Formats: sequence, C-alpha cells, structure tokens
Amino acid sequence: MSQLYDEIGVGYRDFRRPDPRLEAAITRALNQAETVVNVGAGTGSYEPSDRSVVAVEPAMTMIRQRRPGSAPVVQASATELPFRDAGFAVALAILTVHHWPDQARGLDEMARVVRRRVVVVTWDPSTSGFWLTDDYFPEIVEIDRPLFPSIEDFRRALGRVEVQPLPIPHDCVDGFLGAYWRRPHAYLDAGVRSAISTFAKLHDMGRGLDRLRRDLEDGSWVRRYGDLLDQPEIDLGYRIVIAAKT
Repeated sequence: MSQLYDEIGVGYRDFRRPDPRLEAAITRALNQAETVVNVGAGTGSYEPSDRSVVAVEPAMTMIRQRRPGSAPVVQASATELPFRDAGFAVALAILTVHHWPDQARGLDEMARVVRRRVVVVTWDPSTSGFWLTDDYFPEIVEIDRPLFPSIEDFRRALGRVEVQPLPIPHDCVDGFLGAYWRRPHAYLDAGVRSAISTFAKLHDMGRGLDRLRRDLEDGSWVRRYGDLLDQPEIDLGYRIVIAAKT
C-alpha cells in the first residue's frame, strides 16, 4: 500500500477532498468519541476537528500532503499499530482496508487499540450495477472484488457489526471511483483517474476510455443512463461498518 500511494499520491489532495455529506455520516458513526485513531489516514480527509485524533499512514507522499494544523501522524502499518491496548475510544478507517497486506490482522489491531467501537468505510464486493464498471471497465471489478473484504469478513474479524449504506451525492467532491457517477466526462480526465487507486492497477485502459468518449460524443451514454441525471444520490455499494465493543 505504501509503495502504491508513494507512486500515485502526488497531487492526490487536489481531487480527494472531504465531502460534507459523507463527513456528516462518518461523524455520526463516530458517535461521541473523544479520541480517534484514523488508520490508513492518507491526507486526513474526514478527520474530526472537534476531538483528539492521531493519524496512521504508511506512505510518506500522503503524509507530506496533510494540511498544516491537521492531526499528528505516525508513519506505520495498520497491521502493527504502535499503540497500547484500549488507548482510543474509536478507530476509523476510510476506504483503506482493501489495501492492507493482512486485513484480518489490521482489523484485529483496530479492535485492540479501542474501548468503544471500530468504524470502517468500505465497498461491499457483493454489489453491482455501476455503469462505469459494467460497460467500460469490467476489469476494475475483477481487480477490486477479491480485494475488498465482504461483510461476512468483517463479522468474522470484529463480531457483530452494524452496516449502514453510504449513498453518494451527484456532486460529490471526494474523487474516489464512484464519485462521478452523474458526471461521466470526469473519467476522461487523467488527473481524476490519477487519484483513484484502481485505475493505477489497470494494464490498459485505452479501450474503455475510447468507448466512453465515443458514447458521450454520440449520445449513447445519455440514451442508456439519462435517468441518472435526475437522481440526487445513488447507492453504489459503499458502506459504513460499525463494530461496537461490549
């Protein structure tokens, strides 16, 4: 994970900004936690500013892009968190678990260092129906589906979990893979793609880009998916998984 983001992380902050609606949902999931460890923190999106936060991030490229005044950061791996047992109220991980070399160990580490709950933002690999991956880049699903932990994987690692849908607004400002579902032209932008880790793993995206460009130019995309242009938000399989400690 560190090597991947050291390679693709340059300029990451320009496209990956916290969306206020997603931020509100994540903050609700954190509940009233007074201390938070943010594991796989990246540039620090969604870290609450009204409580004590410590960030953990392995990639120095990402650490260097953290804003002045952001939470203190420790360069470390999720699989070996350098903290004592129950040292935080809550552990947070946002769209990062699929990058971990040992997901079960990382989740176990998150549970070890907290007193109250573990909160993970992830994508449910059992979902389907996103036009970008269905019609243009099916290889993305082939890459991502084995990498993302299933909900049952979370249950095995954390015990009983609450799973909340995280619908994506049509004008989402956090440029992860599903953010531009109602703005298809954005995926033709190399800068947009550079901030989405899965695109960096594709060996050849030319065919998919050519087809998307052609379908946008001749109106095929609108004929197939024009109904999306009236939807304010959509469920693409993103989830908030919450495991409360008893």
